[in-house]
Amino acid sequence: MEKENLPPVSFAVLDKVLDLARANSLWPVTFGLACCAIEMMSAAMARFDIDRFGAGVFRPSPRQADLMIVSGTVTKKMAPVLVTLYDQMPSPKWVIAMGNCAISGGPFVFEGQYNLIEGVDKLVPVDVYVPGCPPRPEGLLEGFLKLEEKITGKRRFPGPVERW
Repeated sequence: MEKENLPPVSFAVLDKVLDLARANSLWPVTFGLACCAIEMMSAAMARFDIDRFGAGVFRPSPRQADLMIVSGTVTKKMAPVLVTLYDQMPSPKWVIAMGNCAISGGPFVFEGQYNLIEGVDKLVPVDVYVPGCPPRPEGLLEGFLKLEEKITGKRRFPGPVERW
């Protein structure tokens, strides 16, 4: 038998299906460190309904999660804990930095400060940044849409407006 006439095996369609499933069933582990965590919790309530994006079930263990939402100020004391939790998450995994403190240290950056990590991206790779002090729950929902766009390669909502 000649193997040269056989078509190459392609998993492109399967990868697209898996990416779509991953994007619509995120399992977040929360890492709420400050006031941004209050806004993150309110995003999970009925008014904002984060369940419609498939991310409403917050996991207590990083081993059951594929998304880490870091919200709040990361201190040098908490940095090894954050890295350990990130390492315990199975792949593929994503990180959302929520709030100015998680992105760059926020208002706590000043000369002489000694205990602040100026950006969680210095510890773990960040996929989506949600700016604000604190960001509104709508901002976190937009962050979920950006992450979904990053995973699948296209944006689900709002789609392009068709005219005429």
